[in-house]
Amino acid sequence: MKQNENISFYGESGLIDLIDEVIYSKTGERLRRDDSFFFTFNYHKEGKCLVLNSDMFNATTDAPKQMNFYQMGLKSVLMNLSDLIVKGVKPEGIIVSLGLPSDLPIVSFKRLIEGIVDYSNKWNLNYLGGDLNTSKDIIVNPTVFGFKNPKEIIYRKGIKPGDILAINNKFGLTGVGFDILLHKGANVKDFPKYSSAIKSVLEPNDLGKEAFLLAEKKFATASIDSSDGLAKTLKDLTLSNPNLGFEIDFNEELIHEKAREYSKEFSLSLEKLIFEGGEEFIHLFAIEPNDYVKAQRLIKSKGGRLFKVGKAISEEKIYFLKNGKRYELKNQGYEHFK
Repeated sequence: MKQNENISFYGESGLIDLIDEVIYSKTGERLRRDDSFFFTFNYHKEGKCLVLNSDMFNATTDAPKQMNFYQMGLKSVLMNLSDLIVKGVKPEGIIVSLGLPSDLPIVSFKRLIEGIVDYSNKWNLNYLGGDLNTSKDIIVNPTVFGFKNPKEIIYRKGIKPGDILAINNKFGLTGVGFDILLHKGANVKDFPKYSSAIKSVLEPNDLGKEAFLLAEKKFATASIDSSDGLAKTLKDLTLSNPNLGFEIDFNEELIHEKAREYSKEFSLSLEKLIFEGGEEFIHLFAIEPNDYVKAQRLIKSKGGRLFKVGKAISEEKIYFLKNGKRYELKNQGYEHFK
């Protein structure tokens, strides 16, 4: 493999061979080659079902110019796993389809694959294969799957008025990172004080395993991944749980300290950073009031985090409480094609 070669020099077969080499070097397993991909299903006697998620990573819209190919591969897997894990489902396998420009350097392709395989290994996923095609943009389309008894899955629907809303990480850090990368055209070296914010965009934090613990003990009445931003996340929860809304406490339990600091330093709306950030991959749970203290103790005993940030209400609106005043949240966050 030479530094100045493009993937067109290798062709589809050569690229598949390179994927095989990367997988073998990191896992000791060979890429499975067949018309379909097979995974032994041993759970039918336990009443488990197949749970899947597939989110597309498009470099044009999802990768800031400062993001390298390894980070693209890593994030493409992480964003898919987040939606599975928040349901309390342990991921077991992954299939990855790729759309690539023919002039992509082969060294960049290898780094992309290494990012995909390394993050898959972090969760002990079986890499089952995928598809390759030519495209104008770099597109990574993983499909991840696991197995879970339907009665043990944490769905979006199931919230009741009075249920506590809790999160496993604080909001705003990624909003800071995106503002620096997209609007200031900077990198980590230019903003050392906010290096963690920039890293949260380029290499997101670990997803956490709080959902597994809450699902096992049946403490959560609902859950959702917040990758579309907190505002849209709350709106999506109201769509799955009609006749109710939410009241959010706009305080230190919700807000990352770096977001508050950045907001003051650059005169940027803190509400915008918190509610419209996007791609935080923070997990939000609804928990019955009588179970919250037990849930928090359990999570803390296992090294996890759980922050109380609000409650469900019987009114079909979303509010946030700030400095003793109640404000209606009307912005619904980012949507594709708008």
